[in-house]
Amino acid sequence: MKKLKRSFYSRNTLQVAEELLGKYLVRKLQDKLLIGKIVEVEAYMGEDDKAAHSYGGRRTERNEVMYGEAAHIYVYFIYGMHYCFNVITERVNVPRGVLVRALEPIEGLELMALNRYKKSLEELTNREVKNLTNGPAKLCAAFNITRDHNGMDICKDEIYIAEEEKNKENFEVVRTTRINIDYAEEARFYPWRFYIKDNPYVSKK
Repeated sequence: MKKLKRSFYSRNTLQVAEELLGKYLVRKLQDKLLIGKIVEVEAYMGEDDKAAHSYGGRRTERNEVMYGEAAHIYVYFIYGMHYCFNVITERVNVPRGVLVRALEPIEGLELMALNRYKKSLEELTNREVKNLTNGPAKLCAAFNITRDHNGMDICKDEIYIAEEEKNKENFEVVRTTRINIDYAEEARFYPWRFYIKDNPYVSKK
């Protein structure tokens, strides 16, 4: 697999979001690789997007990464218990990014199981295996992604996104509204969520 370059992320956020589908999130952990195929994402469009942390030009210590260079990781804490993993897009001072909502686990499931459930893979039920990475908080737990990774350059080697150079998968993309943003008024109706049709690891059809 070939690691994506910064130029991939330094483009229109909606385009980046859709094209992240089918790519692979790779995490090096304990001399092992955790790999998950990206099957669901949401775009957040900055100052004009009431669902974005940077809506209205809001700039805080929490969201400062959003205003920086493309291809950096933005990790935030929600509900006092969960992390969410985002990749910053476009250019400096354009605070936009893509939330990775769900992965299909590909490699390193044994370590994912320990990270997420504190159990071996063999001890998991079929339901638990399906739920390893099919949500933003779940994938962060399985990949052990925390605020310690906030601001990290995704073009380096610890956490990165890669693509198949050959035998690229063909799939249909579904474009729809985002999830759990009822507070965002009209922005909750924007069709800025993308997922791979019929993939069983999508968080919500």
